[in-house]
Amino acid sequence: MLSSSVCQQARLARDARFDGLFFTAVKSTGIFCRPVCPAKPPAEQHVSYFFSAAAASQAGFRPCLRCRPDSAPGSAAWQGTQTTLQRALRLIDEGALQQHTQAALATRLGITDRYLRKLFQQQLGLTPTQYALSQKVLFAKKLLHETDLAITDIAYQAGFNSVRRFNDAFVRQLRLNPSAIRRHRPKTAGNGLQLDLSYRPPMAWDDMLAFWQARTLTGIDWVEGQRYGRTFNYLQHTGWFEVQPKTACSLLLTLHWPGRHGLSGLVQHLRRVLDLDANMLQIEQQLASHPLFSSGLIHGLRIPGLWNSWEAGVRAILGQQVSVAGARTQLNRLVQALGVTVAEQKRLFPTPQAVLASDLAMIKVPALRRQTLHDLAAFVLAEPDAAPERWLSIKGIGPWTVNYARMRGLGDSDIWLAGDLGVQRALARTENAAANTDNLAPWRSYATFQLWFQTGD
Repeated sequence: MLSSSVCQQARLARDARFDGLFFTAVKSTGIFCRPVCPAKPPAEQHVSYFFSAAAASQAGFRPCLRCRPDSAPGSAAWQGTQTTLQRALRLIDEGALQQHTQAALATRLGITDRYLRKLFQQQLGLTPTQYALSQKVLFAKKLLHETDLAITDIAYQAGFNSVRRFNDAFVRQLRLNPSAIRRHRPKTAGNGLQLDLSYRPPMAWDDMLAFWQARTLTGIDWVEGQRYGRTFNYLQHTGWFEVQPKTACSLLLTLHWPGRHGLSGLVQHLRRVLDLDANMLQIEQQLASHPLFSSGLIHGLRIPGLWNSWEAGVRAILGQQVSVAGARTQLNRLVQALGVTVAEQKRLFPTPQAVLASDLAMIKVPALRRQTLHDLAAFVLAEPDAAPERWLSIKGIGPWTVNYARMRGLGDSDIWLAGDLGVQRALARTENAAANTDNLAPWRSYATFQLWFQTGD
Protein backbone atom coordinates (compact mmCIF):
# COMPACT_ATOMS: atom_id res chain seq x y z
CA MET A 1 0.00 0.00 0.00
CA LEU A 2 1.31 3.45 -0.90
CA SER A 3 1.86 5.83 1.99
CA SER A 4 0.20 9.25 2.15
CA SER A 5 3.56 10.97 1.74
CA VAL A 6 4.30 9.04 -1.46
CA CYS A 7 0.83 9.85 -2.81
CA GLN A 8 1.33 13.53 -1.97
CA GLN A 9 4.65 13.70 -3.81
CA ALA A 10 3.24 11.83 -6.82
CA ARG A 11 0.16 14.04 -7.20
CA LEU A 12 2.15 17.26 -6.79
CA ALA A 13 4.59 16.06 -9.47
CA ARG A 14 1.71 14.74 -11.63
CA ASP A 15 3.81 11.58 -11.99
CA ALA A 16 2.18 9.39 -14.66
CA ARG A 17 3.93 6.30 -13.26
CA PHE A 18 1.43 6.41 -10.36
CA ASP A 19 -1.63 6.91 -12.54
CA GLY A 20 -4.36 4.50 -11.45
CA LEU A 21 -2.45 3.38 -8.36
CA PHE A 22 -4.39 5.85 -6.23
CA PHE A 23 -7.00 8.62 -6.54
CA THR A 24 -7.10 12.00 -4.83
CA ALA A 25 -10.46 13.00 -3.32
CA VAL A 26 -10.94 16.68 -2.49
CA LYS A 27 -13.20 17.17 0.53
CA SER A 28 -14.07 20.78 -0.27
CA THR A 29 -15.35 20.05 -3.80
CA GLY A 30 -16.54 16.44 -3.48
CA ILE A 31 -14.52 15.45 -6.58
CA PHE A 32 -11.89 12.74 -6.99
CA CYS A 33 -9.03 12.88 -9.49
CA ARG A 34 -6.13 10.96 -10.96
CA PRO A 35 -2.56 11.89 -9.91
CA VAL A 36 -2.05 13.37 -13.39
CA CYS A 37 -4.98 15.79 -13.17
CA PRO A 38 -4.09 19.17 -14.77
CA ALA A 39 -6.14 21.13 -12.21
CA LYS A 40 -4.39 23.15 -9.51
CA PRO A 41 -3.37 20.71 -6.73
CA PRO A 42 -5.46 21.16 -3.55
CA ALA A 43 -3.93 21.72 -0.14
CA GLU A 44 -3.04 18.48 1.65
CA GLN A 45 -5.47 19.09 4.52
CA HIS A 46 -8.36 18.97 2.03
CA VAL A 47 -7.28 15.65 0.51
CA SER A 48 -8.13 11.99 1.11
CA TYR A 49 -6.52 9.14 -0.80
CA PHE A 50 -8.32 6.12 -2.21
CA PHE A 51 -6.75 3.14 -3.92
CA SER A 52 -9.57 2.50 -6.36
CA ALA A 53 -12.06 4.68 -8.20
CA ALA A 54 -14.81 2.40 -6.90
CA ALA A 55 -13.89 3.16 -3.28
CA ALA A 56 -13.80 6.92 -3.93
CA SER A 57 -17.19 6.77 -5.61
CA GLN A 58 -18.64 4.67 -2.79
CA ALA A 59 -17.44 7.28 -0.29
CA GLY A 60 -19.58 9.91 -2.00
CA PHE A 61 -17.09 11.64 -4.32
CA ARG A 62 -17.84 12.20 -8.02
CA PRO A 63 -15.23 11.82 -10.79
CA CYS A 64 -13.38 14.80 -12.20
CA LEU A 65 -14.45 15.76 -15.73
CA ARG A 66 -10.97 17.02 -16.61
CA CYS A 67 -8.72 14.06 -15.79
CA ARG A 68 -11.52 11.46 -16.09
CA PRO A 69 -10.77 8.66 -13.57
CA ASP A 70 -12.68 6.28 -15.87
CA SER A 71 -9.66 6.38 -18.19
CA ALA A 72 -6.99 5.56 -15.60
CA PRO A 73 -4.98 2.33 -15.95
CA GLY A 74 -6.00 -0.62 -13.79
CA SER A 75 -4.09 -2.86 -11.37
CA ALA A 76 -4.08 -0.50 -8.42
CA ALA A 77 -1.57 -0.84 -5.58
CA TRP A 78 -4.01 -2.54 -3.20
CA GLN A 79 -4.11 -5.66 -5.37
CA GLY A 80 -0.71 -6.74 -4.11
CA THR A 81 -0.04 -10.43 -4.67
CA GLN A 82 -3.36 -11.74 -3.32
CA THR A 83 -4.06 -14.36 -5.98
CA THR A 84 -7.72 -14.99 -5.12
CA LEU A 85 -8.54 -11.29 -5.07
CA GLN A 86 -6.75 -10.68 -8.37
CA ARG A 87 -8.65 -13.52 -10.03
CA ALA A 88 -11.95 -12.26 -8.61
CA LEU A 89 -11.28 -8.75 -9.93
CA ARG A 90 -10.34 -10.08 -13.36
CA LEU A 91 -13.49 -12.20 -13.58
CA ILE A 92 -15.70 -9.30 -12.46
CA ASP A 93 -14.05 -6.98 -14.98
CA GLU A 94 -14.79 -9.57 -17.67
CA GLY A 95 -18.48 -9.67 -16.68
CA ALA A 96 -18.74 -12.52 -14.17
CA LEU A 97 -21.43 -10.72 -12.12
CA GLN A 98 -23.46 -9.59 -15.12
CA GLN A 99 -25.00 -13.00 -15.81
CA HIS A 100 -24.27 -14.84 -12.56
CA THR A 101 -24.64 -14.25 -8.83
CA GLN A 102 -22.00 -13.38 -6.28
CA ALA A 103 -22.40 -16.85 -4.77
CA ALA A 104 -21.69 -18.41 -8.18
CA LEU A 105 -18.52 -16.30 -8.47
CA ALA A 106 -17.37 -17.49 -5.04
CA THR A 107 -17.96 -21.11 -6.06
CA ARG A 108 -15.96 -20.56 -9.25
CA LEU A 109 -13.11 -19.20 -7.12
CA GLY A 110 -13.30 -22.16 -4.75
CA ILE A 111 -14.16 -20.07 -1.69
CA THR A 112 -17.28 -19.22 0.28
CA ASP A 113 -19.45 -16.20 -0.43
CA ARG A 114 -18.66 -14.91 3.06
CA TYR A 115 -14.89 -15.11 2.51
CA LEU A 116 -15.25 -13.35 -0.87
CA ARG A 117 -17.08 -10.45 0.78
CA LYS A 118 -14.43 -10.33 3.51
CA LEU A 119 -11.61 -10.07 0.94
CA PHE A 120 -13.27 -7.14 -0.80
CA GLN A 121 -14.10 -5.33 2.43
CA GLN A 122 -10.55 -5.67 3.72
CA GLN A 123 -8.84 -4.58 0.50
CA LEU A 124 -11.32 -2.20 -1.13
CA GLY A 125 -13.80 -1.27 1.56
CA LEU A 126 -16.82 -2.35 -0.52
CA THR A 127 -18.61 -5.50 -1.64
CA PRO A 128 -18.00 -7.37 -4.93
CA THR A 129 -21.35 -6.21 -6.31
CA GLN A 130 -20.57 -2.60 -5.42
CA TYR A 131 -17.22 -2.89 -7.15
CA ALA A 132 -18.84 -4.44 -10.24
CA LEU A 133 -21.46 -1.69 -10.44
CA SER A 134 -18.82 1.02 -10.12
CA GLN A 135 -16.72 -0.53 -12.90
CA LYS A 136 -19.73 -0.73 -15.21
CA VAL A 137 -20.64 2.90 -14.59
CA LEU A 138 -17.07 4.13 -15.11
CA PHE A 139 -16.76 2.18 -18.36
CA ALA A 140 -20.06 3.63 -19.55
CA LYS A 141 -18.73 7.10 -18.74
CA LYS A 142 -15.64 6.38 -20.84
CA LEU A 143 -17.84 5.37 -23.79
CA LEU A 144 -19.92 8.54 -23.39
CA HIS A 145 -16.77 10.67 -23.53
CA GLU A 146 -14.94 8.89 -26.34
CA THR A 147 -17.51 7.42 -28.72
CA ASP A 148 -20.70 8.40 -30.51
CA LEU A 149 -22.50 5.19 -29.54
CA ALA A 150 -26.14 5.76 -28.62
CA ILE A 151 -26.82 5.86 -24.88
CA THR A 152 -28.96 2.73 -25.22
CA ASP A 153 -26.06 0.86 -26.81
CA ILE A 154 -23.67 2.11 -24.14
CA ALA A 155 -25.95 0.83 -21.39
CA TYR A 156 -25.89 -2.70 -22.81
CA GLN A 157 -22.20 -2.66 -23.73
CA ALA A 158 -21.34 -1.63 -20.17
CA GLY A 159 -23.27 -4.60 -18.80
CA PHE A 160 -26.65 -3.16 -17.79
CA ASN A 161 -29.83 -5.07 -18.60
CA SER A 162 -31.93 -1.96 -19.18
CA VAL A 163 -31.47 1.73 -19.91
CA ARG A 164 -33.49 2.65 -16.83
CA ARG A 165 -31.16 0.74 -14.52
CA PHE A 166 -28.20 2.32 -16.28
CA ASN A 167 -29.53 5.86 -15.81
CA ASP A 168 -30.38 5.25 -12.15
CA ALA A 169 -26.98 3.74 -11.39
CA PHE A 170 -25.14 6.48 -13.28
CA VAL A 171 -26.82 9.29 -11.34
CA ARG A 172 -26.52 7.47 -8.01
CA GLN A 173 -22.85 6.55 -8.47
CA LEU A 174 -21.45 9.65 -10.20
CA ARG A 175 -23.94 12.42 -9.32
CA LEU A 176 -24.05 13.09 -13.07
CA ASN A 177 -26.61 12.57 -15.81
CA PRO A 178 -25.45 10.54 -18.85
CA SER A 179 -26.93 13.05 -21.28
CA ALA A 180 -24.96 15.89 -19.67
CA ILE A 181 -21.68 14.26 -20.73
CA ARG A 182 -22.98 14.07 -24.29
CA ARG A 183 -23.13 17.82 -24.78
CA HIS A 184 -20.04 17.59 -26.95
CA ARG A 185 -20.75 14.38 -28.83
CA PRO A 186 -17.64 13.00 -30.59
CA LYS A 187 -17.78 12.02 -34.23
CA THR A 188 -16.57 8.61 -35.35
CA ALA A 189 -14.27 8.65 -38.35
CA GLY A 190 -16.12 5.72 -39.87
CA ASN A 191 -13.25 3.24 -39.45
CA GLY A 192 -14.40 1.41 -36.35
CA LEU A 193 -14.94 2.21 -32.70
CA GLN A 194 -12.03 4.18 -31.23
CA LEU A 195 -11.03 4.29 -27.57
CA ASP A 196 -8.03 5.51 -25.60
CA LEU A 197 -6.19 2.80 -23.67
CA SER A 198 -4.11 4.39 -20.94
CA TYR A 199 -1.06 2.89 -19.25
CA ARG A 200 1.61 3.89 -16.76
CA PRO A 201 4.91 4.70 -18.52
CA PRO A 202 7.43 3.60 -19.54
CA MET A 203 6.50 1.34 -22.45
CA ALA A 204 9.02 -0.21 -24.85
CA TRP A 205 6.54 -0.17 -27.73
CA ASP A 206 9.14 -0.54 -30.50
CA ASP A 207 10.65 -3.60 -28.80
CA MET A 208 7.23 -5.19 -28.34
CA LEU A 209 6.39 -4.52 -32.00
CA ALA A 210 9.65 -6.20 -33.05
CA PHE A 211 8.79 -9.26 -30.94
CA TRP A 212 5.30 -9.50 -32.46
CA GLN A 213 6.64 -8.83 -35.97
CA ALA A 214 8.99 -11.82 -35.83
CA ARG A 215 6.04 -14.07 -34.90
CA THR A 216 3.16 -12.68 -36.97
CA LEU A 217 1.02 -15.19 -38.84
CA THR A 218 -0.48 -14.29 -42.22
CA GLY A 219 -4.01 -13.00 -41.75
CA ILE A 220 -3.96 -13.44 -37.95
CA ASP A 221 -1.85 -10.53 -36.73
CA TRP A 222 0.20 -7.81 -38.35
CA VAL A 223 2.59 -4.94 -37.68
CA GLU A 224 2.41 -1.89 -39.93
CA GLY A 225 4.58 1.04 -38.94
CA GLN A 226 3.71 1.79 -35.31
CA ARG A 227 0.47 -0.22 -35.42
CA TYR A 228 -0.15 -3.71 -34.12
CA GLY A 229 -3.34 -5.54 -35.06
CA ARG A 230 -4.92 -8.98 -34.92
CA THR A 231 -8.15 -10.89 -35.41
CA PHE A 232 -10.14 -12.57 -32.65
CA ASN A 233 -13.38 -14.26 -31.68
CA TYR A 234 -15.16 -12.98 -28.57
CA LEU A 235 -18.63 -13.98 -27.32
CA GLN A 236 -19.36 -15.74 -30.62
CA HIS A 237 -18.57 -12.64 -32.68
CA THR A 238 -15.48 -12.29 -34.86
CA GLY A 239 -13.57 -9.05 -35.26
CA TRP A 240 -10.18 -7.41 -35.32
CA PHE A 241 -8.41 -4.50 -33.67
CA GLU A 242 -5.42 -2.22 -34.19
CA VAL A 243 -3.51 -0.20 -31.60
CA GLN A 244 -0.93 2.53 -32.02
CA PRO A 245 0.68 5.14 -29.74
CA LYS A 246 -1.40 8.26 -29.14
CA THR A 247 0.32 10.03 -26.25
CA ALA A 248 3.24 9.28 -23.93
CA CYS A 249 0.89 7.24 -21.73
CA SER A 250 -1.93 6.01 -23.98
CA LEU A 251 -2.60 3.89 -27.06
CA LEU A 252 -5.36 4.50 -29.58
CA LEU A 253 -7.52 1.42 -30.07
CA THR A 254 -9.50 0.98 -33.28
CA LEU A 255 -11.94 -1.88 -32.86
CA HIS A 256 -14.06 -3.70 -35.44
CA TRP A 257 -16.47 -5.97 -33.56
CA PRO A 258 -20.26 -6.31 -34.09
CA GLY A 259 -21.26 -7.55 -30.62
CA ARG A 260 -23.97 -5.60 -28.76
CA HIS A 261 -22.99 -6.85 -25.31
CA GLY A 262 -19.71 -7.41 -23.55
CA LEU A 263 -17.55 -4.55 -24.81
CA SER A 264 -16.23 -3.86 -21.30
CA GLY A 265 -14.98 -7.44 -20.96
CA LEU A 266 -13.45 -7.31 -24.43
CA VAL A 267 -11.53 -4.13 -23.61
CA GLN A 268 -10.22 -5.74 -20.42
CA HIS A 269 -9.11 -8.74 -22.48
CA LEU A 270 -7.26 -6.44 -24.89
CA ARG A 271 -5.55 -4.71 -21.98
CA ARG A 272 -4.28 -8.11 -20.84
CA VAL A 273 -2.99 -8.98 -24.33
CA LEU A 274 -1.12 -5.66 -24.42
CA ASP A 275 -0.11 -5.84 -20.72
CA LEU A 276 -1.26 -2.25 -20.18
CA ASP A 277 -1.93 -2.56 -16.44
CA ALA A 278 1.61 -3.54 -15.47
CA ASN A 279 3.19 -1.32 -12.82
CA MET A 280 6.59 -0.97 -14.49
CA LEU A 281 7.88 1.29 -11.72
CA GLN A 282 7.51 -1.50 -9.17
CA ILE A 283 8.61 -4.27 -11.55
CA GLU A 284 11.77 -2.54 -12.74
CA GLN A 285 12.83 -1.50 -9.24
CA GLN A 286 12.84 -5.17 -8.26
CA LEU A 287 14.56 -6.40 -11.44
CA ALA A 288 17.22 -3.69 -11.30
CA SER A 289 18.28 -4.79 -7.82
CA HIS A 290 19.06 -8.32 -9.06
CA PRO A 291 22.62 -9.27 -10.14
CA LEU A 292 21.34 -10.61 -13.48
CA PHE A 293 20.50 -7.08 -14.60
CA SER A 294 23.47 -5.19 -13.20
CA SER A 295 24.27 -3.99 -16.74
CA GLY A 296 20.82 -2.43 -17.16
CA LEU A 297 17.28 -3.06 -18.35
CA ILE A 298 15.13 -2.33 -21.37
CA HIS A 299 12.75 0.11 -19.70
CA GLY A 300 9.06 -0.49 -20.24
CA LEU A 301 9.41 -4.03 -21.64
CA ARG A 302 6.05 -5.71 -21.05
CA ILE A 303 4.63 -9.14 -21.89
CA PRO A 304 3.52 -9.21 -25.57
CA GLY A 305 0.47 -11.39 -25.14
CA LEU A 306 -1.54 -13.80 -27.26
CA TRP A 307 -5.31 -14.12 -27.42
CA ASN A 308 -5.65 -17.16 -25.16
CA SER A 309 -3.80 -20.13 -23.71
CA TRP A 310 -4.97 -22.43 -26.54
CA GLU A 311 -3.22 -20.32 -29.16
CA ALA A 312 -0.13 -20.00 -26.97
CA GLY A 313 -0.08 -23.77 -26.45
CA VAL A 314 -0.26 -24.51 -30.19
CA ARG A 315 2.49 -21.98 -30.90
CA ALA A 316 4.64 -23.53 -28.19
CA ILE A 317 4.14 -27.11 -29.42
CA LEU A 318 5.09 -26.20 -32.99
CA GLY A 319 7.98 -24.08 -31.68
CA GLN A 320 9.65 -26.91 -29.77
CA GLN A 321 13.27 -27.49 -30.83
CA VAL A 322 13.02 -25.24 -33.89
CA SER A 323 13.85 -21.62 -34.64
CA VAL A 324 11.31 -18.80 -34.46
CA ALA A 325 11.27 -18.71 -38.28
CA GLY A 326 10.78 -22.47 -38.47
CA ALA A 327 7.86 -22.38 -36.05
CA ARG A 328 6.32 -19.52 -37.98
CA THR A 329 6.44 -21.53 -41.21
CA GLN A 330 4.59 -24.47 -39.66
CA LEU A 331 2.04 -22.21 -37.98
CA ASN A 332 1.32 -20.40 -41.23
CA ARG A 333 0.62 -23.74 -42.91
CA LEU A 334 -1.81 -24.57 -40.12
CA VAL A 335 -3.50 -21.17 -40.36
CA GLN A 336 -3.88 -21.26 -44.15
CA ALA A 337 -5.45 -24.72 -44.01
CA LEU A 338 -7.69 -24.40 -40.93
CA GLY A 339 -8.12 -20.69 -40.18
CA VAL A 340 -11.59 -19.32 -40.96
CA THR A 341 -11.66 -16.19 -43.13
CA VAL A 342 -13.36 -13.24 -41.35
CA ALA A 343 -12.61 -10.45 -43.83
CA GLU A 344 -10.45 -9.80 -46.85
CA GLN A 345 -6.97 -11.22 -46.11
CA LYS A 346 -7.90 -11.76 -42.44
CA ARG A 347 -8.30 -15.12 -40.71
CA LEU A 348 -9.01 -16.49 -37.25
CA PHE A 349 -6.51 -18.68 -35.46
CA PRO A 350 -7.59 -22.34 -35.92
CA THR A 351 -10.02 -23.58 -33.27
CA PRO A 352 -9.62 -26.78 -31.25
CA GLN A 353 -12.55 -28.22 -33.24
CA ALA A 354 -10.78 -27.57 -36.56
CA VAL A 355 -7.49 -29.05 -35.34
CA LEU A 356 -9.18 -32.16 -33.95
CA ALA A 357 -11.09 -32.77 -37.20
CA SER A 358 -7.97 -32.48 -39.38
CA ASP A 359 -5.25 -35.04 -40.06
CA LEU A 360 -2.77 -32.10 -39.84
CA ALA A 361 -0.95 -33.38 -42.94
CA MET A 362 -0.20 -29.77 -43.93
CA ILE A 363 2.41 -29.36 -41.16
CA LYS A 364 5.77 -31.05 -41.61
CA VAL A 365 6.41 -32.33 -38.10
CA PRO A 366 6.85 -35.76 -36.50
CA ALA A 367 3.69 -37.82 -36.04
CA LEU A 368 4.03 -37.49 -32.26
CA ARG A 369 3.78 -33.70 -32.58
CA ARG A 370 0.55 -34.02 -34.58
CA GLN A 371 -0.85 -36.37 -31.95
CA THR A 372 0.05 -33.88 -29.21
CA LEU A 373 -1.93 -31.18 -31.03
CA HIS A 374 -4.89 -33.54 -31.40
CA ASP A 375 -4.74 -34.47 -27.71
CA LEU A 376 -4.51 -30.83 -26.65
CA ALA A 377 -7.48 -29.90 -28.86
CA ALA A 378 -9.57 -32.72 -27.35
CA PHE A 379 -8.59 -31.69 -23.82
CA VAL A 380 -9.47 -28.01 -24.39
CA LEU A 381 -12.84 -28.94 -25.90
CA ALA A 382 -13.64 -31.20 -22.94
CA GLU A 383 -12.38 -28.79 -20.26
CA PRO A 384 -12.23 -25.27 -21.71
CA ASP A 385 -11.66 -23.60 -18.33
CA ALA A 386 -8.92 -25.95 -17.14
CA ALA A 387 -5.60 -24.37 -16.16
CA PRO A 388 -2.67 -25.12 -18.51
CA GLU A 389 -1.01 -27.06 -15.68
CA ARG A 390 -3.55 -29.79 -16.40
CA TRP A 391 -2.04 -30.22 -19.87
CA LEU A 392 0.96 -32.03 -18.35
CA SER A 393 -1.06 -35.25 -18.57
CA ILE A 394 -0.80 -35.01 -22.39
CA LYS A 395 2.12 -36.84 -23.98
CA GLY A 396 4.45 -34.35 -25.66
CA ILE A 397 3.61 -31.42 -23.37
CA GLY A 398 6.08 -30.52 -20.67
CA PRO A 399 6.65 -27.64 -18.23
CA TRP A 400 8.10 -25.31 -20.90
CA THR A 401 4.94 -25.50 -23.04
CA VAL A 402 2.67 -25.02 -20.03
CA ASN A 403 4.67 -22.06 -18.73
CA TYR A 404 4.81 -20.44 -22.16
CA ALA A 405 1.01 -20.72 -22.41
CA ARG A 406 0.57 -19.24 -18.93
CA MET A 407 2.93 -16.35 -19.66
CA ARG A 408 1.77 -15.27 -23.12
CA GLY A 409 -1.74 -16.75 -23.17
CA LEU A 410 -2.87 -15.74 -19.68
CA GLY A 411 -0.51 -12.88 -18.81
CA ASP A 412 1.00 -14.68 -15.79
CA SER A 413 3.62 -12.31 -14.38
CA ASP A 414 5.73 -14.90 -12.55
CA ILE A 415 6.99 -17.42 -15.13
CA TRP A 416 10.70 -18.26 -15.13
CA LEU A 417 11.60 -20.29 -18.23
CA ALA A 418 14.83 -21.70 -16.81
CA GLY A 419 15.01 -24.49 -19.41
CA ASP A 420 14.49 -22.17 -22.39
CA LEU A 421 17.42 -22.12 -24.83
CA GLY A 422 17.27 -18.33 -25.21
CA VAL A 423 17.30 -17.81 -21.45
CA GLN A 424 20.21 -20.23 -21.07
CA ARG A 425 22.20 -18.41 -23.77
CA ALA A 426 21.57 -15.08 -22.05
CA LEU A 427 22.61 -16.50 -18.69
CA ALA A 428 25.81 -17.90 -20.20
CA ARG A 429 26.83 -14.36 -21.12
CA THR A 430 26.62 -13.00 -17.59
CA GLU A 431 28.89 -13.51 -14.62
CA ASN A 432 25.79 -13.88 -12.46
CA ALA A 433 24.33 -16.94 -14.21
CA ALA A 434 24.07 -18.85 -10.93
CA ALA A 435 22.24 -16.05 -9.11
CA ASN A 436 19.08 -17.06 -7.24
CA THR A 437 15.98 -15.99 -9.18
CA ASP A 438 13.45 -16.59 -6.38
CA ASN A 439 13.69 -12.96 -5.27
CA LEU A 440 12.55 -11.85 -8.73
CA ALA A 441 9.05 -13.13 -7.88
CA PRO A 442 6.33 -12.21 -8.69
CA TRP A 443 7.85 -10.61 -11.81
CA ARG A 444 9.90 -13.45 -13.31
CA SER A 445 8.02 -13.27 -16.64
CA TYR A 446 9.47 -9.79 -17.14
CA ALA A 447 12.93 -11.11 -16.27
CA THR A 448 12.46 -13.85 -18.88
CA PHE A 449 11.60 -11.30 -21.57
CA GLN A 450 14.54 -9.09 -20.61
CA LEU A 451 16.87 -12.06 -21.13
CA TRP A 452 15.19 -13.00 -24.40
CA PHE A 453 15.77 -9.52 -25.74
CA GLN A 454 19.43 -9.67 -24.69
CA THR A 455 19.92 -12.59 -27.09
CA GLY A 456 17.54 -11.35 -29.79
CA ASP A 457 15.17 -14.33 -29.33
